[in-house]
Amino acid sequence: MVKSKRLALATLFGVVIFASKMPLVTPLDKAAVIVQALLLPLGYLVMGRFGATYVAVVGGLLTAVLRPALSPFTLLFALIYGLLTDGLCTLLKVQASQLSTLKLTISMCVSTALIGLLSYYTTVYIFTLLPRNLMVEVVILVSGTASGLVGGYIASIVWRKYLSKVVAKI
Repeated sequence: MVKSKRLALATLFGVVIFASKMPLVTPLDKAAVIVQALLLPLGYLVMGRFGATYVAVVGGLLTAVLRPALSPFTLLFALIYGLLTDGLCTLLKVQASQLSTLKLTISMCVSTALIGLLSYYTTVYIFTLLPRNLMVEVVILVSGTASGLVGGYIASIVWRKYLSKVVAKI
C-alpha cells in the first residue's frame, strides 16, 4: 500500500509536467522546463532511484500523445532527462533523509542544461526538424540552466517544508 501511494504521487507529477507543456510549441517547450526541473527531483526523493525517470516517462508518454509527429523524440528525451536526473542525484549522493540543497540544485542544473542542449542539437543539427536560430539556442541554454537552478532549489524547499512530512505518513 505504501509503494502504491508513492507511485500515485509520482504519476501525478508526470501529469502536471504534461499539463505544463500543453500550451507550448516546440522548441519553446525546451526553454520552459521549470515545472520538470521542480518535479523530477521530487520524484527521485519520493520514490528513490528511477523515481525521476518514472515521472519523466509519464510526462513524456502523455506529451507524445499531444505531439504524435515528434513522439519518438519526446519519449527519448523524457527518458534521458529522467535518467540524467536520477544518475546525477545518485552520483552526488542526494538523500531524502539528509537533503543537501546544493547537491540537488547542481544535479538539476547540470541535467537540465545537458538535456536542453542534447534535444536542441538533435532536432536542429542531426535531423534538421527545426531551422537553426541562434537566439533560440541562447534562450534554451540560459533559461534551461536557470530553470534547473531554480527548480532544484525550490524542490529542496518543497521537500523539506511539506512533502517529506506527507511521504513519511504514506
